[in-house]
Amino acid sequence: MGQRTIPAGYEERVYAGVLGKIIGVYLGRPFEGWDYARIMRDLGEINYYVHEKLKAPLIVTDDDISGTFTFFRALEDFGYSKNLTAAQIGKSWLNYIIENRTILWWGGMGTSTEHTAFQRLKRGIEAPRSGSIELNGQVVAEQIGSQIFIDGWGMVAPGDPELAADLSMKAASVSHDGEAIYGAQVIAAMEAQAFVEQDMNKLFDTGLRFIPKDCTIRRLIDDIREWQVKDKDWRHTRERIQGAYGYDKFGGGCHMVPNHAVIILALAYAPDDFQKSLMIANTAGWDTDCNSGNVGCLMGIRMGLKGIDAGPDWRGPVADRLYLPTADGGRCITDAARETLSIVKAGHILAGQEFKAPKNGARFHFELQGSVQGFVLEQSPDTRGVATVENTAGHSRTGSRSLAIRYKGVALGRSARVATATFMPKDALTMGGYSLYSSPTLYSGQVVSAALETDAANTVPVSVRPYVRFYGQDDNLEIARGPESKLAGGGARVLDWKIPEVDGPIAEVGIEISSDVAAEGSVYVDYLTWKGAPSVTLGKPKQAGSAWTRAWVNAADQLWFPNAEHPYRLMSDSGHKLISTGTAEWSDYTVSANVRPHLASAAGVAACVQGLQRYYALVLCPGNKVRLVKQQYGLSVLAEADFNWKFGETVSLSLTTKGTKLSATANGKTLFKVDDAGSPLTSGGVALIIDEGRLDAGPVSVQPA
Repeated sequence: MGQRTIPAGYEERVYAGVLGKIIGVYLGRPFEGWDYARIMRDLGEINYYVHEKLKAPLIVTDDDISGTFTFFRALEDFGYSKNLTAAQIGKSWLNYIIENRTILWWGGMGTSTEHTAFQRLKRGIEAPRSGSIELNGQVVAEQIGSQIFIDGWGMVAPGDPELAADLSMKAASVSHDGEAIYGAQVIAAMEAQAFVEQDMNKLFDTGLRFIPKDCTIRRLIDDIREWQVKDKDWRHTRERIQGAYGYDKFGGGCHMVPNHAVIILALAYAPDDFQKSLMIANTAGWDTDCNSGNVGCLMGIRMGLKGIDAGPDWRGPVADRLYLPTADGGRCITDAARETLSIVKAGHILAGQEFKAPKNGARFHFELQGSVQGFVLEQSPDTRGVATVENTAGHSRTGSRSLAIRYKGVALGRSARVATATFMPKDALTMGGYSLYSSPTLYSGQVVSAALETDAANTVPVSVRPYVRFYGQDDNLEIARGPESKLAGGGARVLDWKIPEVDGPIAEVGIEISSDVAAEGSVYVDYLTWKGAPSVTLGKPKQAGSAWTRAWVNAADQLWFPNAEHPYRLMSDSGHKLISTGTAEWSDYTVSANVRPHLASAAGVAACVQGLQRYYALVLCPGNKVRLVKQQYGLSVLAEADFNWKFGETVSLSLTTKGTKLSATANGKTLFKVDDAGSPLTSGGVALIIDEGRLDAGPVSVQPA
């Protein structure tokens, strides 16, 4: 792969693009689908978040965000190749999407474009035919989805609009065709060029280079640019758009063409104003969160963090937070900085450049200007108002920035606790809209490390310690604290804490600051991270609410939680189904479980789970067989042995992974030792597997190998 120059400031501009995307989506989501007249009547011009007025949450699951940052992962899964194919991106759909549950609008075959394409993929029709007009018809194939999922393909190709247009065409063709692909290519090419070009008219010209001269998308862009010069008022031009390209001119529920016109309108009338561009995109109506997300991303790339920060405080309420519910549940609870680095890494590899993760790959590194990575002050009675949180330069021994916890009023009985989510926040357990499927990112047995220091002026010693909150009885959040350490006068510490066994999923991790006397000052978090495989037994907690059942990503046809002996009952009507938990970072561990199959074609445990189409499994099969299988976009048998088992009887299965080496036991007897050399499946979560039948299983134990 040849080398290409990475533009200066690439990392920060990607971060601004990611922020712009999620800010735009959160801004437009509460009134998605409203038309201009209703918005003006009920809300007026949209200059800032209106979620509270509409009694809606700000941080939500949304297809625009989930699809954008999930489908982009095909690059990593298929070796960061510039020659990535539409068929490979389609395989990633089947790996990460849980049918009828995650990412997409499941509006029905022939109504929802993505639902229709998913059914094609599921039935073996590969992309690009899965999204073609030939199969799905023009109206279905030209809806908006290809455009709303496209931003990652622009950001991964800084200064290379040709690559962005090519990758976006392949990604869009999984589910779309015709004008929908052209609109996606325009946005991605403009975003790629925005890293090196500021002039909006030149960016429009760049986007037009990649689409046919006689297509509708080109004609509407030419029209809007001409109208903007004549009208000099976005409202007048919006009326022209409604007359020439409105919803009444195009079929389906949410066509690409009218909404692409709104994006061009916002960019043409506010090329240098982040807030105004979002105001136009949202006030103009129609698919507000989608259009606003694309506009926010492009404007973020083009104008950088300064452009976002020039207006009101867009970033503070968001605090970098976003959700990516997929079959890879450990990736759901994430943040803008984490997703930024995923894109930046891919961009470097595609350009033939070395990528080095900040602070030795720490999960929370705070190296991006202004990033807090979800850390907010805990709002409990004994902590409210005693501290603020901000990103600051310096106070880092491994990088250039840190998270500053500025406390005032800490004293006996009043602590400052600052934390970030590691699982579904409590208000998200009952959140409506798109489903939230998630596994915790932190588990018992893992070792949390936090590097802290204080200002030299902090003469009053304070106690600092890591802590977690976990879901206990009735889903009440309970606290577990690590060892404390004293800090004063510029002191620095690295705190290491092995998380103890707790009675429920870990919901958040943070730092607590306390003092025996009144204290004021700052504690700086250089980084916070964790490592190692967990040491945990995943069964029904003694004092349980419902949150523990949500810690398993459910990709079975039905899932019950019957009793403590066999807490998991999963069923498959046809084909391989699973429930999973854990994260992609787990490696070198043993997963064990008691399994009791009923009417099953196969049943067992899985390791190195990276979605629905990537894992190893040890399964009991009919004919008194046990098999070690590999699922990597197709099932292969690595080893097989005779083993006497019966329906309704319990068998203890254990699967160990260490690098590419696997070993498996049943009822304590070693059956297989296999080295799957060269396999990419060296890490991932765990799962219970069922194929056409019912399985009672658990508890599930995960221990370091």
